[in-house]
Amino acid sequence: MTKAKFFADENGPYGFEISGHCSVDGDDETGKIVCAAVSSAAYMAANTITEIIGDKAEIFTDDALMRFTVQNPSECTVKVLKGLKLHLTELSGQYGSNIRIYGGAKHVKD
Repeated sequence: MTKAKFFADENGPYGFEISGHCSVDGDDETGKIVCAAVSSAAYMAANTITEIIGDKAEIFTDDALMRFTVQNPSECTVKVLKGLKLHLTELSGQYGSNIRIYGGAKHVKD
């Protein structure tokens, strides 16, 4: 199961953490496809924010883990993060056994 957690404060979203794998086992073709879709969307959001918009971010990746946070997100970055959350929420609606979305509560930045 993949879990997508979104971080927000009083100014809106500022990051996300995606962990786990969507596939139940190695033979789960649907899970593999969903996992690829989640990874692709997360990397596109991260690359758009850092390389196109130009906001500075802290990024950590490891096997089955990606954590991405922006200290001072611009208005464009907030929109990209909202778009990523919407996209993953829609995937969760279709493939609920493979992905769960968490977030929306206010979190204090470290």
